[in-house]
Amino acid sequence: MTGSTTGRRAGLTALAAAAVLFASGCAGPDDGSAPTASGIATSSGPAPGPESPATTAASTSSPSDATRTPAPASAPSAMEASDPASLFVPGTGTRSELLHLGLRDDGSLQVPPEGPGSPASWYTGSPAPGEPGPAVLLGHVNATGGGPGVFADLRQLTPGDRIEVAREDGTTVVFVVERAEQYVKDDFPTLEVYGNTEGAELRLITCDGYDPATGEFDDNYVVYATLGS
Repeated sequence: MTGSTTGRRAGLTALAAAAVLFASGCAGPDDGSAPTASGIATSSGPAPGPESPATTAASTSSPSDATRTPAPASAPSAMEASDPASLFVPGTGTRSELLHLGLRDDGSLQVPPEGPGSPASWYTGSPAPGEPGPAVLLGHVNATGGGPGVFADLRQLTPGDRIEVAREDGTTVVFVVERAEQYVKDDFPTLEVYGNTEGAELRLITCDGYDPATGEFDDNYVVYATLGS
């Protein structure tokens, strides 16, 4: 299924709250110990469509500075729109089907399930990978019970590493890691992460900064990648 670029650009204001919303979706270990920082969780089976529910969400309003002037449709270094189907990161061996998750009726973000083997998700309010702008993929760093989540190994990625996204039109988009940043959730740089870009870019987002005293993750970890070849 091919998505609407215009509709996704209009959804970037809602997208701006994604990291805050995603904060509540990372589960600490049941035993209170530090979460597992290694290992890969993979998924199997087809990726559900945009109507598929997620297990956890929180409500918030969208910051007013979350948008930029949309990139023109003819922006360089971009492809035609096609929804993503799966993700492969050669450097870590991470493979995942991609859920298609959007916003609930109350405006809260649907986030991926937390169970062992749960896949990552593409936020349907963001551009499809390969379109101009920042495509956003969300995944958990750990699973319920303290096992590794699909994005457990994001910290192993370094500049120059490849990220491959297979799309429903049969094409594969290759992105190259540019950098990665850890952000305190209470001071998340909305515009830097979610603002429109002229070329096609990718953001991989998970939780970080686990606090064993509270059992919560205080930070987000964001990998920035640009269109490669």
